[in-house]
Amino acid sequence: MEAAIRTVFTMDFLVSSIRVTTPILLCALGVLVTNKAGIMNIGIEGMMLFAALFGVIGSAFTQSALVGLLCAIAASVLAGWIFAFFTLRLRSDILLTGLALSILAQGGTIFILYVITGDKSMSASLNSLQLPFITIPLIKDIPILGALLSGHNIIVYLSLICVVAMHMLMNKMPLGLRIRCVGENPATAGSVGIDVNMIKLKAITISGVLAGLAGAYLSMGYLPWFTGGMTAGRGFMGIAAQNLGNVVPLGTLIASFIFGMAEALANVFVLLHVPHEFVRMTPFVITIAGLIVVSIHRTRKERKRKLSLGKRQAADGNAE
Repeated sequence: MEAAIRTVFTMDFLVSSIRVTTPILLCALGVLVTNKAGIMNIGIEGMMLFAALFGVIGSAFTQSALVGLLCAIAASVLAGWIFAFFTLRLRSDILLTGLALSILAQGGTIFILYVITGDKSMSASLNSLQLPFITIPLIKDIPILGALLSGHNIIVYLSLICVVAMHMLMNKMPLGLRIRCVGENPATAGSVGIDVNMIKLKAITISGVLAGLAGAYLSMGYLPWFTGGMTAGRGFMGIAAQNLGNVVPLGTLIASFIFGMAEALANVFVLLHVPHEFVRMTPFVITIAGLIVVSIHRTRKERKRKLSLGKRQAADGNAE
Protein backbone atom coordinates (compact mmCIF):
# COMPACT_ATOMS: atom_id res chain seq x y z
CA MET A 1 0.00 0.00 0.00
CA GLU A 2 2.84 2.40 0.87
CA ALA A 3 4.46 1.66 -2.48
CA ALA A 4 1.21 2.56 -4.28
CA ILE A 5 0.93 5.86 -2.39
CA ARG A 6 4.53 6.75 -3.19
CA THR A 7 3.94 5.97 -6.86
CA VAL A 8 0.77 8.06 -7.04
CA PHE A 9 2.43 11.20 -5.68
CA THR A 10 4.95 11.44 -8.50
CA MET A 11 5.26 13.44 -11.71
CA ASP A 12 5.25 10.23 -13.76
CA PHE A 13 1.79 9.38 -12.41
CA LEU A 14 0.41 12.81 -13.38
CA VAL A 15 1.91 12.54 -16.88
CA SER A 16 0.44 9.05 -17.23
CA SER A 17 -2.96 10.35 -16.07
CA ILE A 18 -2.92 13.07 -18.74
CA ARG A 19 -2.14 10.56 -21.48
CA VAL A 20 -4.78 8.09 -20.33
CA THR A 21 -7.36 10.89 -19.99
CA THR A 22 -7.11 11.90 -23.65
CA PRO A 23 -9.33 9.22 -25.30
CA ILE A 24 -11.86 9.45 -22.46
CA LEU A 25 -12.04 13.23 -22.83
CA LEU A 26 -12.49 13.10 -26.61
CA CYS A 27 -15.23 10.49 -26.28
CA ALA A 28 -16.91 12.51 -23.54
CA LEU A 29 -16.95 15.61 -25.75
CA GLY A 30 -18.36 13.53 -28.58
CA VAL A 31 -21.17 12.28 -26.36
CA LEU A 32 -21.71 15.79 -24.99
CA VAL A 33 -22.49 17.30 -28.41
CA THR A 34 -24.98 14.56 -29.29
CA ASN A 35 -26.49 14.73 -25.81
CA LYS A 36 -27.11 18.44 -26.35
CA ALA A 37 -28.92 17.48 -29.56
CA GLY A 38 -31.14 15.03 -27.69
CA ILE A 39 -29.27 11.85 -28.67
CA MET A 40 -27.41 9.59 -26.27
CA ASN A 41 -24.62 8.24 -28.47
CA ILE A 42 -23.96 4.97 -26.69
CA GLY A 43 -22.40 3.67 -29.92
CA ILE A 44 -19.34 5.89 -29.55
CA GLU A 45 -17.36 2.91 -28.21
CA GLY A 46 -17.83 1.17 -31.56
CA MET A 47 -17.04 4.32 -33.54
CA MET A 48 -13.77 4.68 -31.65
CA LEU A 49 -12.85 1.03 -32.23
CA PHE A 50 -13.40 1.30 -35.99
CA ALA A 51 -11.25 4.44 -35.98
CA ALA A 52 -8.44 2.68 -34.14
CA LEU A 53 -8.34 -0.12 -36.73
CA PHE A 54 -8.58 1.98 -39.89
CA GLY A 55 -6.04 4.47 -38.58
CA VAL A 56 -3.49 1.65 -38.37
CA ILE A 57 -4.47 0.24 -41.76
CA GLY A 58 -4.37 3.65 -43.44
CA SER A 59 -0.96 4.58 -42.01
CA ALA A 60 0.50 1.15 -42.81
CA PHE A 61 -0.55 1.09 -46.47
CA THR A 62 0.31 4.73 -47.21
CA GLN A 63 3.21 5.13 -44.76
CA SER A 64 1.70 8.44 -43.74
CA ALA A 65 0.56 9.14 -40.19
CA LEU A 66 -1.63 12.00 -41.42
CA VAL A 67 -3.44 9.75 -43.89
CA GLY A 68 -3.89 7.22 -41.09
CA LEU A 69 -5.46 9.89 -38.90
CA LEU A 70 -7.80 10.93 -41.70
CA CYS A 71 -8.76 7.28 -42.28
CA ALA A 72 -9.53 6.92 -38.58
CA ILE A 73 -11.77 9.99 -38.61
CA ALA A 74 -13.48 8.89 -41.84
CA ALA A 75 -14.20 5.40 -40.43
CA SER A 76 -15.64 6.85 -37.24
CA VAL A 77 -17.79 9.40 -39.08
CA LEU A 78 -19.08 6.67 -41.42
CA ALA A 79 -20.02 4.52 -38.42
CA GLY A 80 -21.78 7.59 -36.97
CA TRP A 81 -23.73 8.08 -40.19
CA ILE A 82 -24.84 4.44 -40.07
CA PHE A 83 -26.02 5.06 -36.51
CA ALA A 84 -27.81 8.21 -37.71
CA PHE A 85 -29.48 6.37 -40.62
CA PHE A 86 -31.05 3.79 -38.33
CA THR A 87 -32.03 6.21 -35.55
CA LEU A 88 -33.09 9.28 -37.55
CA ARG A 89 -34.39 7.74 -40.78
CA LEU A 90 -35.66 4.33 -39.69
CA ARG A 91 -36.59 5.51 -36.17
CA SER A 92 -34.93 2.58 -34.41
CA ASP A 93 -34.32 2.67 -30.67
CA ILE A 94 -31.28 4.88 -29.98
CA LEU A 95 -29.86 2.86 -27.10
CA LEU A 96 -30.29 -0.51 -28.81
CA THR A 97 -28.81 0.81 -32.06
CA GLY A 98 -25.80 2.25 -30.26
CA LEU A 99 -25.28 -0.99 -28.36
CA ALA A 100 -25.56 -2.96 -31.62
CA LEU A 101 -22.94 -0.70 -33.23
CA SER A 102 -20.52 -1.30 -30.35
CA ILE A 103 -21.06 -5.08 -30.52
CA LEU A 104 -20.59 -4.99 -34.29
CA ALA A 105 -17.29 -3.16 -33.85
CA GLN A 106 -16.01 -5.72 -31.34
CA GLY A 107 -16.29 -8.58 -33.83
CA GLY A 108 -16.18 -6.61 -37.09
CA THR A 109 -12.76 -5.07 -36.47
CA ILE A 110 -11.22 -8.48 -35.76
CA PHE A 111 -12.81 -9.88 -38.93
CA ILE A 112 -11.55 -6.98 -41.07
CA LEU A 113 -8.08 -7.27 -39.55
CA TYR A 114 -8.02 -11.01 -40.31
CA VAL A 115 -9.19 -10.51 -43.92
CA ILE A 116 -6.54 -7.86 -44.60
CA THR A 117 -3.55 -9.23 -42.67
CA GLY A 118 -4.35 -12.75 -41.47
CA ASP A 119 -3.86 -11.62 -37.86
CA LYS A 120 -6.66 -12.33 -35.41
CA SER A 121 -5.90 -10.26 -32.36
CA MET A 122 -3.12 -7.76 -33.07
CA SER A 123 -1.85 -5.86 -36.11
CA ALA A 124 1.66 -7.28 -35.74
CA SER A 125 2.23 -7.70 -39.48
CA LEU A 126 1.32 -4.08 -40.32
CA ASN A 127 4.12 -1.54 -40.37
CA SER A 128 1.88 1.23 -39.03
CA LEU A 129 3.12 4.65 -37.96
CA GLN A 130 2.71 6.71 -34.82
CA LEU A 131 1.46 10.27 -34.66
CA PRO A 132 4.19 12.70 -33.60
CA PHE A 133 5.01 13.72 -30.04
CA ILE A 134 5.41 17.45 -29.50
CA THR A 135 8.21 19.06 -27.51
CA ILE A 136 7.35 22.65 -26.62
CA PRO A 137 10.37 25.02 -26.77
CA LEU A 138 11.25 26.90 -23.57
CA ILE A 139 8.52 25.13 -21.57
CA LYS A 140 10.36 21.80 -21.85
CA ASP A 141 13.29 23.29 -19.90
CA ILE A 142 11.16 24.43 -16.94
CA PRO A 143 11.51 22.04 -13.97
CA ILE A 144 8.36 20.02 -13.20
CA LEU A 145 6.16 22.11 -15.52
CA GLY A 146 8.18 21.05 -18.56
CA ALA A 147 7.72 17.35 -17.80
CA LEU A 148 4.01 17.91 -17.21
CA LEU A 149 3.17 19.99 -20.29
CA SER A 150 5.73 19.05 -22.92
CA GLY A 151 6.47 15.82 -24.78
CA HIS A 152 2.92 14.54 -25.25
CA ASN A 153 1.38 13.12 -28.40
CA ILE A 154 -0.15 15.74 -30.69
CA ILE A 155 -3.67 14.46 -30.02
CA VAL A 156 -3.26 15.23 -26.31
CA TYR A 157 -2.93 18.90 -27.23
CA LEU A 158 -5.73 18.62 -29.79
CA SER A 159 -8.05 17.26 -27.09
CA LEU A 160 -7.48 20.38 -24.98
CA ILE A 161 -8.15 22.56 -28.02
CA CYS A 162 -11.37 20.58 -28.56
CA VAL A 163 -12.54 21.53 -25.05
CA VAL A 164 -12.22 25.23 -25.90
CA ALA A 165 -13.76 24.68 -29.35
CA MET A 166 -16.72 22.82 -27.84
CA HIS A 167 -17.32 25.65 -25.38
CA MET A 168 -17.26 28.17 -28.24
CA LEU A 169 -19.54 25.99 -30.36
CA MET A 170 -22.16 25.52 -27.67
CA ASN A 171 -22.20 29.08 -26.34
CA LYS A 172 -21.02 31.42 -29.11
CA MET A 173 -21.96 29.91 -32.48
CA PRO A 174 -25.34 29.62 -34.28
CA LEU A 175 -24.89 25.88 -34.85
CA GLY A 176 -24.44 25.32 -31.12
CA LEU A 177 -27.60 27.29 -30.40
CA ARG A 178 -29.53 25.19 -32.91
CA ILE A 179 -28.14 21.97 -31.41
CA ARG A 180 -29.28 23.03 -27.95
CA CYS A 181 -32.71 24.09 -29.24
CA VAL A 182 -33.21 20.76 -30.99
CA GLY A 183 -32.16 18.87 -27.88
CA GLU A 184 -34.38 20.83 -25.51
CA ASN A 185 -37.50 21.11 -27.65
CA PRO A 186 -37.40 19.61 -31.15
CA ALA A 187 -41.03 20.53 -31.89
CA THR A 188 -40.41 24.21 -31.20
CA ALA A 189 -37.16 24.12 -33.19
CA GLY A 190 -38.99 22.60 -36.14
CA SER A 191 -41.76 25.18 -35.95
CA VAL A 192 -39.27 28.03 -36.59
CA GLY A 193 -37.80 26.35 -39.67
CA ILE A 194 -34.88 24.38 -38.19
CA ASP A 195 -34.29 21.00 -39.88
CA VAL A 196 -34.21 18.86 -36.73
CA ASN A 197 -32.78 15.72 -38.33
CA MET A 198 -30.08 17.69 -40.16
CA ILE A 199 -28.96 19.34 -36.92
CA LYS A 200 -28.86 15.95 -35.20
CA LEU A 201 -26.84 14.55 -38.12
CA LYS A 202 -24.35 17.41 -37.78
CA ALA A 203 -24.03 16.68 -34.05
CA ILE A 204 -23.41 13.00 -34.77
CA THR A 205 -20.81 13.96 -37.40
CA ILE A 206 -18.96 16.15 -34.90
CA SER A 207 -19.14 13.27 -32.44
CA GLY A 208 -17.67 11.00 -35.11
CA VAL A 209 -14.71 13.32 -35.66
CA LEU A 210 -13.97 13.39 -31.92
CA ALA A 211 -14.33 9.60 -31.64
CA GLY A 212 -12.01 9.27 -34.65
CA LEU A 213 -9.35 11.32 -32.87
CA ALA A 214 -9.79 9.15 -29.76
CA GLY A 215 -9.48 5.92 -31.73
CA ALA A 216 -6.45 7.16 -33.66
CA TYR A 217 -4.79 8.12 -30.39
CA LEU A 218 -5.24 4.61 -29.00
CA SER A 219 -3.62 2.82 -31.94
CA MET A 220 -1.26 5.52 -33.25
CA GLY A 221 -0.28 7.42 -30.11
CA TYR A 222 -0.90 5.65 -26.83
CA LEU A 223 0.12 2.38 -28.50
CA PRO A 224 1.70 1.88 -31.95
CA TRP A 225 -0.60 -0.97 -32.99
CA PHE A 226 -4.20 -2.19 -32.98
CA THR A 227 -5.50 -4.94 -30.71
CA GLY A 228 -9.00 -6.33 -30.49
CA GLY A 229 -11.21 -4.51 -27.99
CA MET A 230 -8.49 -1.99 -27.21
CA THR A 231 -11.08 0.70 -26.36
CA ALA A 232 -11.72 -1.32 -23.16
CA GLY A 233 -14.87 0.55 -22.15
CA ARG A 234 -13.43 4.06 -22.57
CA GLY A 235 -16.46 5.07 -24.61
CA PHE A 236 -18.75 4.21 -21.69
CA MET A 237 -16.40 6.09 -19.36
CA GLY A 238 -16.81 9.07 -21.67
CA ILE A 239 -20.59 8.84 -21.33
CA ALA A 240 -20.23 8.82 -17.55
CA ALA A 241 -17.69 11.67 -17.63
CA GLN A 242 -19.92 14.10 -19.51
CA ASN A 243 -22.77 13.29 -17.14
CA LEU A 244 -20.52 13.81 -14.13
CA GLY A 245 -19.31 17.06 -15.72
CA ASN A 246 -22.89 18.36 -15.93
CA VAL A 247 -22.79 18.21 -19.76
CA VAL A 248 -20.51 21.26 -20.06
CA PRO A 249 -17.00 21.19 -21.61
CA LEU A 250 -15.00 22.33 -18.57
CA GLY A 251 -16.84 20.01 -16.19
CA THR A 252 -16.37 17.19 -18.70
CA LEU A 253 -12.61 17.88 -18.77
CA ILE A 254 -12.39 17.66 -14.98
CA ALA A 255 -14.51 14.50 -14.79
CA SER A 256 -12.50 12.87 -17.60
CA PHE A 257 -9.28 13.59 -15.74
CA ILE A 258 -10.71 11.90 -12.63
CA PHE A 259 -11.47 8.79 -14.68
CA GLY A 260 -8.04 9.05 -16.32
CA MET A 261 -6.41 9.07 -12.89
CA ALA A 262 -8.46 5.99 -11.98
CA GLU A 263 -7.16 4.14 -15.05
CA ALA A 264 -3.59 5.29 -14.36
CA LEU A 265 -4.02 4.00 -10.81
CA ALA A 266 -5.03 0.63 -12.24
CA ASN A 267 -1.75 0.61 -14.19
CA VAL A 268 0.09 1.27 -10.91
CA PHE A 269 -1.64 -1.75 -9.38
CA VAL A 270 -0.30 -3.89 -12.24
CA LEU A 271 3.27 -2.90 -11.35
CA LEU A 272 2.59 -3.77 -7.71
CA HIS A 273 1.38 -7.28 -8.69
CA VAL A 274 -2.18 -6.67 -7.51
CA PRO A 275 -4.59 -9.38 -8.81
CA HIS A 276 -5.54 -8.79 -12.43
CA GLU A 277 -9.29 -8.90 -11.73
CA PHE A 278 -9.04 -6.06 -9.21
CA VAL A 279 -6.95 -4.00 -11.62
CA ARG A 280 -9.48 -4.30 -14.45
CA MET A 281 -12.44 -3.35 -12.28
CA THR A 282 -10.84 -0.25 -10.68
CA PRO A 283 -11.76 2.35 -13.39
CA PHE A 284 -15.30 1.02 -13.65
CA VAL A 285 -15.84 1.06 -9.88
CA ILE A 286 -14.87 4.74 -9.86
CA THR A 287 -17.12 5.33 -12.90
CA ILE A 288 -20.09 3.78 -11.09
CA ALA A 289 -19.29 5.79 -7.96
CA GLY A 290 -19.24 8.96 -10.05
CA LEU A 291 -22.62 8.18 -11.59
CA ILE A 292 -24.06 7.55 -8.12
CA VAL A 293 -22.80 10.96 -6.98
CA VAL A 294 -24.34 12.63 -10.05
CA SER A 295 -27.64 10.83 -9.51
CA ILE A 296 -27.83 11.88 -5.84
CA HIS A 297 -26.95 15.48 -6.71
CA ARG A 298 -29.57 15.69 -9.47
CA THR A 299 -32.23 14.07 -7.26
CA ARG A 300 -31.62 16.61 -4.52
CA LYS A 301 -31.64 19.45 -7.02
CA GLU A 302 -34.93 18.25 -8.49
CA ARG A 303 -36.49 17.94 -5.04
CA LYS A 304 -35.44 21.50 -4.19
CA ARG A 305 -36.88 22.74 -7.48
CA LYS A 306 -40.20 21.01 -6.87
CA LEU A 307 -40.30 22.28 -3.28
CA SER A 308 -39.61 25.83 -4.44
CA LEU A 309 -42.27 25.52 -7.14
CA GLY A 310 -44.77 24.20 -4.59
CA LYS A 311 -44.08 27.12 -2.25
CA ARG A 312 -44.58 29.64 -5.07
CA GLN A 313 -47.86 28.01 -6.08
CA ALA A 314 -49.03 28.04 -2.46
CA ALA A 315 -48.09 31.71 -2.13
CA ASP A 316 -49.95 32.56 -5.33
CA GLY A 317 -52.99 30.66 -4.07
CA ASN A 318 -52.98 32.57 -0.77
CA ALA A 319 -52.62 35.88 -2.60
CA GLU A 320 -55.72 35.15 -4.65
